[in-house]
Amino acid sequence: MPSKQITSVQNPMIKSLVQLQEKSKSRKQTGTFLIEGRREIELALKGGYVLEQLLFYPEVISGPQVSQLNPSGQIPLVEINKEVYEKLAYRDTTEGVIGVARSKSLELDDLKLSKNPLILVAEAPEKPGNIGALLRTADAAKLDAVIIANPRGDLYNPNIVRSSVGCLFTNQIATGSTAEIIAFLQARDIRFFCATLQNATVYDQQDYTTPTALVVGTEATGLTQQWRDAATQNVIIPMEGEIDSMNVSVAAAILIFEAKRQRGFKR
Repeated sequence: MPSKQITSVQNPMIKSLVQLQEKSKSRKQTGTFLIEGRREIELALKGGYVLEQLLFYPEVISGPQVSQLNPSGQIPLVEINKEVYEKLAYRDTTEGVIGVARSKSLELDDLKLSKNPLILVAEAPEKPGNIGALLRTADAAKLDAVIIANPRGDLYNPNIVRSSVGCLFTNQIATGSTAEIIAFLQARDIRFFCATLQNATVYDQQDYTTPTALVVGTEATGLTQQWRDAATQNVIIPMEGEIDSMNVSVAAAILIFEAKRQRGFKR
């Protein structure tokens, strides 16, 4: 049974949840964010995220379906009506359930890496769609971690949650400055290969079978000089058309799956 019912968009709790949806400042101050949709909530729980509440609209999602998301019965349930749900829902497609989750630490030192890690580093990605696509690719390749250098925004932005299709929760993620991340990699003897046009060799001529990080920059400006100077090797993906760059998530996927090919795919 729900612990409470809320039928007014003027309810103080609902107003605070709207702020979580709309304001990065609110997410940072409270250390919480919203997750919409059954699959995303399931992936968050599987990924070790703590849910503080589950809000559900019973005309869209049934009681047994909500119970599947709360098998221990420890997450407080709040029944809401259509007006409240539509106020909180971010996506066009409706699934009738929204979770209030605690953010995780994004500190580099909290990453738990394997003995032979494969890591993706993305410097200053701006578009939520690109970040979501990078996280989906990282999940598909089962990378050890995704590290965002000099992040431009909040990783718990609802656009990123949505575009990652829950892969925000299936990857280990950390953030830091370029200098911090370079120091982190060097201290752990992780070689890093930077995708760039300058002073680069063809990407498939490198060995990615030892501890490796693959580093990509923005489509507009590429990687900063600091990365290019510190790289184990700068690499380039040959292109035969008229343009000299491709979508960052596509470039990352090409590099990642070349590394996976060299390491032997697990079937």
